[in-house]
Parts: sequence; C-alpha cells; structure tokens
Amino acid sequence: MASKIRILHTIKSLGRGGAEMLLPETLRLHDKDLFEFHYIYFLPWKDQMVESLQKQGVIVTCFPAGNVVKMMMHLSGLVRYVRQHNIQLIHSHLPWAGIVSRIVGRICKIPVIYSEHNKQERYRAGTRIAHLMSMNLLTEIIAVSNDVAESIRNHKPNLRVPIRLISNGVNTETFARHHFSGIAVRERLNIPLDVPVVGTIAVFRVQKRLDAWMEIASKILQQVNNAHFVIVGDGPLKDDLIRKRNELGLTNRIHMPGLETDVRPYLASFNVYMMSSRFEGLPIALLEAMSMECPPVSTNAGGVGEVIRHGVDGFICPVDELERLAEYTCRLLEAKELQLTFGLMARQRVVQEYSIKKMVAELEAIYRRLTTTNTNSR
Repeated sequence: MASKIRILHTIKSLGRGGAEMLLPETLRLHDKDLFEFHYIYFLPWKDQMVESLQKQGVIVTCFPAGNVVKMMMHLSGLVRYVRQHNIQLIHSHLPWAGIVSRIVGRICKIPVIYSEHNKQERYRAGTRIAHLMSMNLLTEIIAVSNDVAESIRNHKPNLRVPIRLISNGVNTETFARHHFSGIAVRERLNIPLDVPVVGTIAVFRVQKRLDAWMEIASKILQQVNNAHFVIVGDGPLKDDLIRKRNELGLTNRIHMPGLETDVRPYLASFNVYMMSSRFEGLPIALLEAMSMECPPVSTNAGGVGEVIRHGVDGFICPVDELERLAEYTCRLLEAKELQLTFGLMARQRVVQEYSIKKMVAELEAIYRRLTTTNTNSR
C-alpha cells in the first residue's frame, strides 16, 4: 500500500476565528486514506479547535510563542518536526505563521502554500511589509476571494508566485435549517416565538463595527417595534459593547449569549442575518448563515459582494452607507414571502458555489500536484 501524503498545517492560533474553524471542518472531508495531516499552532491560550482536531485522530502540537520573536526562536524545532515526520508540504495560515513556515520550507526543501484570508491593507505596517517581502518564498498562494487576490497583486507587483482562487466553504449538509427549529434558543433568551429576530455571529473586533450594528438595531425598532436582536460571539470589545447596548436602552432587546460551539441553533432562530463590517475576506459565518436559509443583509466588505447577489439572495450596501442596512432589514422583516425566497436562494447559492466539498476537492488537487512535482524534482 502506498504511503500517505503528509501535510502540515501551521497557524498562529486554534481559537474560534474563521480560518481556524475551517481546519476541523475540512479535515472531516479529507481523504484519510491518501493524506496524513499534522497541525502546529503557537498561542497556547487560543486552543478551542484543538479538541475537535484531535478527536479526528490527527497530531496537534503547540510551539508556545506569544509574539513573532518567540515564533522565530522555534525555527530549529519546526525544522526538526518536519524532518522527523517526513512532512511533504506545509499549508500555512495567517501572516506570521506563514512567514515562519516559508523559512522552514526553504530549509527543508518542501513546497509551502499559504491561504490568504484578508486584504493586505488591513494588516499592520510591520506585518504587511514582512509578509509581502517573504511572499516569493512560497510555492503557491490561495486567495479566498477575488478581492483578496487583487489586493495581493496591487501590493506585490513583482510577485513570482501563482495565486489560486479557492473560496471558503461550508458543510451544507450539517448547516441545514430543517435540522433545527430555533425554538430552544428563543426560549433560552426569552424571545417570543412569534417575533422577528435579526442576528449576527462575530468576534468582537473593531472591523465588525458592532457598536454601529447596535445603532442600526435601534433604528430598525422604530419601524419594526417587536424585533429582537442576537449577537453571538466574544472578543476584546465585549465590555464596550455591553455599555453601548445599555446606553441605547436595548438591554432586553439585544441578546449577547457569548461564544457558542454550535451556532446552528442560533442561525435557525434568525429571520435575517445582518453584517456591518468595515472589511472582510470571505466570512465563514456569512456562508453558514446562508446555508441555513438566513437571508443576508450586509455591507459590501471584501469578498461579501462576491457571495451575495443584491436583490436575488440578499441585500448589500456600500461600506460607508450603514443606514441602508436598517432599510433593507426592515424590508425583509415586513415581507415574509420575500424573506423566505431570499433564504432559499441564499442556500442554493452556497450549495452550488461555496460548499466545503468543493473547497476540499480543490485543496487536495493542489496537495497532490505539488507533492508529486516536488518528489519528481528531487
């Protein structure tokens, strides 16, 4: 029996960010008879995805490092790991883990690919400079959206590495509305069963503009006065957002249940999924919501505009015209038939173009091609 192709994923953390959460989801569908996967991360306190990976029988290792200097100090250990486990390809995620992996790949003479989830202008100056300077050490770059790919080309005009577009994907079989009623969530949050719910799932960071999201909720209530709102997640701005909610007098209307391992029951309780982001790559939570037949209303941030077809399966507005989110959300809340039509079209969109099966097949094709090429060139 032929030996398996050994792939090492490297990532800064294994918390609940979009890039991190994709790893156990893609692992479930990968061909385990053909591939053997290893995972290395660096922030020991961000480990929520570790258990879900380990349950699938893979090796997950933490090289503790709270900053990039300490990550670089692990270079010899990473090289040793690659050689001891006969790793044939490194797939890196997020800039600093990506930079370290490029050096390891060059030393070990194996291909390194990098998944870019963000636009270059969104990184801090030091991170962006180091990221771009070392980019030609890669074998290939995977961009999650055309917007992300264009940003790379604009910032790295002398790029010698091919960029492949592989959109993020969602498991459309498990993210299906008919599996859940949403009733339990409404009962837990004391939301009446017969009122509309507008929700979102996000890490509480500045880019998400959740303070503005709350202001939009207040405007929606002026027109749809029985609506409730749910923000699932956590993050560094939690205390600020709780204060904002209280200042708006919406403590009993905006519900903040915190981090949730399984967001599907929440998505099943939403009538509309609303996003107010300033920038995005291609948000997994949006794809999950659409797969759960939640009609989306969002700013046209990053790859969002590549997913949502305005007036077909959702509504989008310019990033600096947030007031239109309230207008579009009210339109959906007041037109049940349109809400249902958009929900069905949103799921169809994800099933056809953004399924995780499609994503995994495209990734495996790259893994096979590059490891075969590298073996033949030795």
